[in-house]
Amino acid sequence: MPHQGEILQEAIKNSGISITRIVDELGITRPTIYRKFKEETLDYAFVKRVGDVISHDFSQDFTVTQQSVLSFVTPVAVNNITSASDRVVTSRNAAPLVTEPDLAKQLLMLQQKYIALLEAYNELLLKVYGPK
Repeated sequence: MPHQGEILQEAIKNSGISITRIVDELGITRPTIYRKFKEETLDYAFVKRVGDVISHDFSQDFTVTQQSVLSFVTPVAVNNITSASDRVVTSRNAAPLVTEPDLAKQLLMLQQKYIALLEAYNELLLKVYGPK
């Protein structure tokens, strides 16, 4: 089963829109998008932005488990009140979010987000101040 980065890459390839145009519209670099293709899990906001650029709805491409990680489906909390004398009982009708128990993997994911943030910051600096 392909991971989220591979699904993203395939959707972009099938859209017929060039990588250059996509990275220009997203305001990222080509290495950033190629790095995203290798990631097993992606940030929902990034996937949504790519979907907007290529006019593609990714909510149908990811499995239910992947959707809960990407927040395509938001968990819903329901309050049930049985009577005035009883306490409020809160139940969750959605599957709990998947947390990664492996600390090394969490650190790697955080590192990837940090690198992406630094790249975005550098691109912003280039836009504001121009090349050296």
